[in-house]
Order: sequence, then C-alpha cells, then structure tokens
Amino acid sequence: MAGVAPAPVGSAARRRLPLVLAAVLVLVLVAVGLVVVRPGPVGSWLGDSPATPAATGAVEPAPVPVLAAADIGAPPPSTDGLRTTLEPLIDDAALGGRVNVAVADALTGEMLFDRGGRAGTVPASVTKLLTAVTVLTARGPGHRIPTRAVAGAQPGEVVLVGGGDPTLAADTKGFYPGAANLTDLADQVRKALGGVAPSRVVVDSSRYSGPVHEPGWDDDIPTGGYGGAITALMLDGARENPKAGPGWAERVAEPDLVAGRAFAKLLGVPVDTVRKGTAPPTPTGTTATEPVGGGGPGAELGVVHSPPLIRLVDIMISDSDNIVAEALARQVALARDRPASFDGAATAMTEVVSELGLPAGGLDLADGSGLSRKNLISPVLLTELLALAASPDRPELAGIFGGLPVAGWSGTLRDRYGAAPGTAAGAGVVRAKTGTLTRVHAIAGVVTTTEGRLLTFAVLTDDVPPDGMEPARAALDRIAAALAGCGCR
Repeated sequence: MAGVAPAPVGSAARRRLPLVLAAVLVLVLVAVGLVVVRPGPVGSWLGDSPATPAATGAVEPAPVPVLAAADIGAPPPSTDGLRTTLEPLIDDAALGGRVNVAVADALTGEMLFDRGGRAGTVPASVTKLLTAVTVLTARGPGHRIPTRAVAGAQPGEVVLVGGGDPTLAADTKGFYPGAANLTDLADQVRKALGGVAPSRVVVDSSRYSGPVHEPGWDDDIPTGGYGGAITALMLDGARENPKAGPGWAERVAEPDLVAGRAFAKLLGVPVDTVRKGTAPPTPTGTTATEPVGGGGPGAELGVVHSPPLIRLVDIMISDSDNIVAEALARQVALARDRPASFDGAATAMTEVVSELGLPAGGLDLADGSGLSRKNLISPVLLTELLALAASPDRPELAGIFGGLPVAGWSGTLRDRYGAAPGTAAGAGVVRAKTGTLTRVHAIAGVVTTTEGRLLTFAVLTDDVPPDGMEPARAALDRIAAALAGCGCR
C-alpha cells in the first residue's frame, strides 16, 4: 500500500529466496526474441493467455533452462575465501583507482564481502534496477499508462493528451512490440465525433514538467543516440525511425509535436496547424451543450493504454532503454504526487527506497536511467535491493528478473563471458545489469556459485581511464565469473 513502509526482508523470508529465484530465473530463446517463464501472479499482470498457432503464427519450442538452479543446502562462501579470491581481481589497474564492491548471501542476507560497499558511486545504467523496483512498488506490475484524446475548446478541435507512454506508436509497425498506437486512437475519435470533421489537433504534454534533458547529462547525450528529450507524449521512444534497432538510434528534437503531427495526419487534419496547448478541464456534470463526443470541451473522445509496467520494466532492463527508464521514473513521481520531472522523480524514488527499508546511505539520484553523472548508489544498496526483489513477501518485484541479462546469452551480456580470459565460468550463471559511461563501469546482479549457493553482488567503479572500456568490462566480468566458479571457503 502506498505510504506504508513494509518490513525489511528478514532471515526467514530469505531462507526461501533461492527457491523463488530458481522458479523465476528460467529463460527460453524463441525465433523472434527472449521469453521469460514467470510463476504465480506474473502471468496475470502481463495479461497472458494460452498461445495458439493462430495467435502467434508459429508453435514455440519447449523452454530450455540456461541458468543453474540454486541449492538451498549448498554451503556459503566465507569472507576470508572471498577476500582471497576477489581482492587481486579488484586491484586490476583496468578498473581504475576507485572500485567499490559488495557481495551478500541471498539465503541469509549476510554481507559476505564489503570493500567500499557503502560508498555512493556513480552507477550509470545500474540505476535502472532502482527504477524498476521503485516503479513496481509505486504503481504495481499491471499498471498501464494512458494516452487520451479529448474535445478541445473549439468545435472540431481534438487535444492529444500524453500520459507518459514512451512506447506509443503511430500504427501497428512501431518499435516496441504490443505498444498502443495512434491509429486505434484516431478510429475512436472519428467514431466519437460522428459526423463532425476534426479541424485541428492540439498537443498536451503538460503531464511532465521541468527540463527535457537532465543537467547532469554529458553534452552529447541529447543528440548522441542513447538519450533524448523526455516529454509526456512521444512515439517509439522518440526515435526518428521506428525501424532503428535497440540501443543507439537518432531521436527527434520535439517528440510531442512529432506525435501530434502523426495523429493529425491520421485524422486528415493539416499537420502544419498542430500546436502545443493544454486540454480543457474534464466535464464534471451534464451541463455541457456541445454534442461532440457526448459532451463539451474536455470530453474524452478515445483512449489507448501502454503495455503493463512489468513489460516496460523488461524492456528497460534487457535493452538498457534510457527513454523508457525516464518515463518509468516519472511514474514513480506521479504515484507519489510529486512533479513528473527529473527532480520530482528522484525525490519520489528515494522516498520509496526508504519505505522499503533499504539502506539509503550514499544514495543521491538525479535521473532514472543512469545517464546522469550526479547519480550515486552504494553497492550494498544494490545487493539488498536484489534480495528484496527475490523475496516471496514481495512477488510484484520479481518482475525485475524477467529482463535481467544472462551472461553469454542475452541482453547487454550476450557478447560477454567467454572471449576474455578468466570469464568463461560466468557464462549462463551470472545474471546482471551493467552500466557504462566514460570512466564509469558497473555490474550488479545474482550469481550461483559452483556449489549452488545463490549470491547477490555489485561492483561499481567510476575512475577508469577514458579509453579503458573494454579492459574494464573484462575485469568486471572476471570478478563475477570468480564468484560463479568459487567455493571460496
């Protein structure tokens, strides 16, 4: 319940963590992408129903497990054993002069290794783990973001009202599978208007406030293909071309106006008449005299909804999608009655972290994507957050594992673990979110040791030489692989 602080995860709950993760951490590859088999209530959050060949176009192969199951009876590594194994790897010059690490036992919650683990460190995209947990807490996995069309102040005027759905598309060929689209919304509007021809489209993106770019972003981020203007109305994550792949893509400068022009085209309205504005207040009674849409100015003419948040969290984590991350951070702000801005989202996310009983020392947020160098998160916070998400007491948070990349298998870890010396032991065993900015490299996730003990871990470094990305990544992977391959007792 919003505003009520749940009790921190206790040892009794943690005794069941490996069993929960063993159920959640099952992946399958299918012909068109990655599917996660989710237990319990997750299927209902997704709106899943039994697939048929007619619905999918093809029969999917049986799931293939790629992650080793945890063993509740496996012995944990010792602190001394971890120190002997990890410290030489942490001291690798490729990781620079500031490396902060935490490793915890998921079964008991005991911190097994801590070297600077409580120090706030620039996390880069590892921030998205925090965004995922806070939005699933604040909104719930099944929440869908609306995009509405309402009657404007003048006859025939249609106002397109953005609710913050970053996946909205112009039609069924948008970038994000299963996204809502303006073609459906335009059909609803024409039906609501009856015989009245739409004459003008007004774009209302006032749901968000403040700057569209976070001041702590590097200068090249707004135009560099990994970030963009954050507005409450956009198509395809503000991509110029919806056919662009995940990751880098050219972004439009004014996503809300681009969406408005696409909507105007669908309604047969001249695109050069589209302007920004705000929707009239929603009618509260039956005194409106305008017949359009069954009501006067502000009357709803149509609405479409995003996929459920659990799917958006999957996308954000698996593809490290920065635009989706910023949209989800603003959903936390809206749920906590904060301004839907960078500052409002950061404040709301920090509040939720405290409500969850997680250690907020060293936490300082500026955005939800991790693009800002003003973000600081401690490795200890990340390890405890992962344990909480796996707790059977918080099943709604298990959604963060659905998109978490598997080493050598999926997402941002697909091409890692194996090629670099000392990393092969992590393939198919490490599951983690990565983060990268110039000089900043991070990884945080879960790993099963060679004896079957489940651990949570986080390694953050923000003082790597500017040209040292590949060596730093390999050094991080060696640390995670060492955890996978160790008994460390």
